Amino acid sequence: MTERHAYELVTDWQSLDAETGAAIRDFWLREQANVEGDEATRRLEEVVAHVVDENGELAAVATVATKILPRLGQPMYYYRCFVGKAWRSRKLVRPLLRRTQKVLEQYAREHDYPCIGILLELENAGFTDTLRWAQWPGVGFSYIGVSPRGLELRVWYFRGARLKTRAQMARMRDGVASLKSSKAPALQR
Repeated sequence: MTERHAYELVTDWQSLDAETGAAIRDFWLREQANVEGDEATRRLEEVVAHVVDENGELAAVATVATKILPRLGQPMYYYRCFVGKAWRSRKLVRPLLRRTQKVLEQYAREHDYPCIGILLELENAGFTDTLRWAQWPGVGFSYIGVSPRGLELRVWYFRGARLKTRAQMARMRDGVASLKSSKAPALQR
């Protein structure tokens, strides 16, 4: 008999309230996610969604950061997902990833595609060992190679996204330079 658990996916993209932010920060500390201090503050601005279990406990959090990989030369959302120890066998990763895809694709369409898709760098060996398809069924991420850290890279592009021109990319980089000088969160490379 399969044990089933109820959970709720909650979208936080650009609307994270202080109470939920504090709960996420506590979750990261309690679960030893190595997200603390200024890094935690920055990551809270990047939260896309979280999962709450049947008892109202925070179980997982998804965040994204804008990155331009040299091999792609285009802005992508770099996806990170952390699932708490007690919930790792509950298959939360795929629904949380699917929610993130839907939320960010809608946002991209409404805001002239600040990023053209989502990038995954697979740190979990379980995924790289068991999901050997070049393109993952159901979520559509495609293998594009290996990162400098030796980890598998996969991408998924938003429908309707167009590559940025060299001029657009130069403006983006100029904007990053001015953000860095003002100590605001910046586009990461």
